[in-house]
Formats: sequence, C-alpha cells, structure tokens
Amino acid sequence: MPLALLALAVGAFGIGTTEFVMMGLLPNVADDLGISIPTAGHLVSAYALGVVIGAPLLAAVTARMPRRRVLIGLMVLFVAGNALSAAAPDYHWLMAARFLSGLPHGAFFGVGAVVATGLVAPERKARSVSLMFLGLTVANIVGVPVATAMGQQLGWRATFLAVSAIGLVAIAALAFLVPADHAHGESGGLRGEIRALRSVPVWLALGTTVAGFGALFSAYSYVTPMLTDAAGYAESSVTLLLALFGVGATAGNLLGGRLADHSLRGTLFGGLTALVVVLALFPLMMGAAWSAAIAVALLGMAAFTTGSPLQLMVMEKASAAPSLASSANQAAFNLANAGGAWIGGLALAAGFGVTSPAVAGAFLAVLGLAVAGLAYVVDLRSPAVGSGRLVAAHTVTDRETTHAG
Repeated sequence: MPLALLALAVGAFGIGTTEFVMMGLLPNVADDLGISIPTAGHLVSAYALGVVIGAPLLAAVTARMPRRRVLIGLMVLFVAGNALSAAAPDYHWLMAARFLSGLPHGAFFGVGAVVATGLVAPERKARSVSLMFLGLTVANIVGVPVATAMGQQLGWRATFLAVSAIGLVAIAALAFLVPADHAHGESGGLRGEIRALRSVPVWLALGTTVAGFGALFSAYSYVTPMLTDAAGYAESSVTLLLALFGVGATAGNLLGGRLADHSLRGTLFGGLTALVVVLALFPLMMGAAWSAAIAVALLGMAAFTTGSPLQLMVMEKASAAPSLASSANQAAFNLANAGGAWIGGLALAAGFGVTSPAVAGAFLAVLGLAVAGLAYVVDLRSPAVGSGRLVAAHTVTDRETTHAG
C-alpha cells in the first residue's frame, strides 16, 4: 500500500478527533462560556450541520481542480476552523467556528476515497479506503481520550490548538506523499456533478448508509446509561469501555476492507446482518459486566465492517461523479448520526427501558438490509447501471495490462 494513504489517514485522524472530542468537553466549555450543557450541546449539532452542507457542496464546486490541491485546501479550512474555535471569545463565535470546522469533513473523506482507490490495483480498492478510515477509528481509541484529557487539564482551547497542529502535519504529509494529479475527470462542473447523482442505485446506496449507521447511533448515543444503569459499571469506567468500541470499530474497518475486495455486496449484507444480531442481543448482554464489554466491542466491529463497502458502492454507482457521491455518503453518515440518536431517544422517552435504543437500532438495521436488498434487485434488472464489481475490476486490469505491454 502506498505511503500516500498514510497522509490521508493523518487527516482522517485529525478530523475524527475534532468531531468527537466536543462530547467530552461540553462541561468545560459550558463553564468557561457561562452557558448550560444543553446549550453547549448545540456545538455538536453545528459541526454536523457543517458536514452535511459542506460535503456535497465543496466536492461539487472543486470538481475540476486537481485532487491533491483540493485535499490540501480542505485541510487548510479545517485548521482555520479549529484555530478560530480555540480563539473564540464567546458562544456564538464558537458556534460559527465549529460549523466552519465541519465544512471540509465530508469532502475530505469523499475526495480522499477517490484518491485512495486510484493509488492501488482494482482488487485492493476497498482495502485502500479502509486504511484511510483507519485514522478515523484510531482517533476514537487514542485521539479523543488524549484530547479530552488535555482539555480538562489545560483548558478546552488547548485541545483545538492541538487539533490544528495535527491538521498542519496532515497538510505537510499530503503535499509530500500524495502524487500530483490532473483534474477530476471530464465533468460538467457543478451542474454535471449533480446530474450524475440522478440515479436510483446511488440513492439506494445512500439510503443504506442512513439506515445502517442510524442503527449504530441509535444505540451508541445512549451507551453510557446502558453501561451504568443496566450493566452496573461506574461512570469512571465508561471511557475505557468506549475505547473498546474504538478497538472493535478499527478491527471491523480493516476486516470489511479486506473482505469487500473479494465480495463487496456479500460483505455489506454480512455486516448488516451481524449488526442486527448484535443490537438484538444488546439488552441481554447488558445484564452482566463482562458481556456488556464484549457487546460494546462487537457493536463497533459489526457497524464499521460496512463502512468501506458502502463508500465504494456509492462511488461505483455514480462513476461520473465519484467525489461528489463519496462526499454525499459522508453527509448521509452524519444524517444517520442525528436521526439514529433521535429514534433511540424516542424509545427511551416512551418508557421502554434503558436498553430500548438498541432494539430500535436493530429495526433500523433490518431496514438497512431491506434497502440493500432492493438495491441488489435493481442491479439485477439494470445490468448497465449496476454492473458487477468483478467485471469492472477485470476491465480495468485488462486495460492496464494492455497499456503496460
């Protein structure tokens, strides 16, 4: 695997850290700015809104620019947003800075996935995407806990300065390790990129992302009360258990990338099925401390097994606009975050018990399987639109072999 993937992983590590660290810093930010914790929680929503808006928009308007230049520009925007967060004088400025920080998130992963797949042979595409996402999952094991501890000891502003420094390292790595390239193909600009997304298979793939990862966030958003109230853990142990989720997510991400290179759709169906089973068993596994720890790790593993397959499937279904489609998938991921948490909250508010968000997540995962199955049926009936992955890989390989000869 080329070293350029390391540069993409460094950028993903910084983005993953700044996305999730705010959850751990909410009390510190609230105390410093003189606001309530629920009000501070809107800073999380501001970042997510930036992702949803920025992902397709920035990918579309940069469609004709060289990808390396786009990636560097997105990281410059990322550094600026986090530096402004560190210097924000009040809540409203911090809200705007967090929105700015979220804008490059989805486009970076979207364009980065296109760059990653272009650096390797066709049979290693899914693995290359999983290695880029490795930075995101490792951020949950190392970056977020360290950044949270730094914020608690040195102040929350120090955390965002540190994340800005990670962004500068990523910019240097992208400049030196990612090869220079030409523009993003022959799209017709913003209008041409959007036109390429007018496809039922693309929207079915995006729908699978929303339902599948909505299932994850329905449970994960409320995993802390499950661990304390149902499994009996002390609040001080939750951080370590969440690191177990990161370990499971990292393992699932790497496993999904490797398996998807052999069977893209089979890996997707297998991951979603595993997610249904894990979420359905979650209430039972929360009955004991040891099984609850296993459940948290399995949840991360099952969910992130589907990450690379979904990213690659969206790109293949919108081959005329892979960067925009890939970025739109990141927007779908953040919609899943918000929607899953909302649905899990409804289950709690209805009085179904502290583990009920996991059961609601199981139903969402079943919905994801249904949408993925419908996409498969559409592919079978429209071979020209949803050509098999194996055929596509052979075509590229043959062309490359002929060129080399």
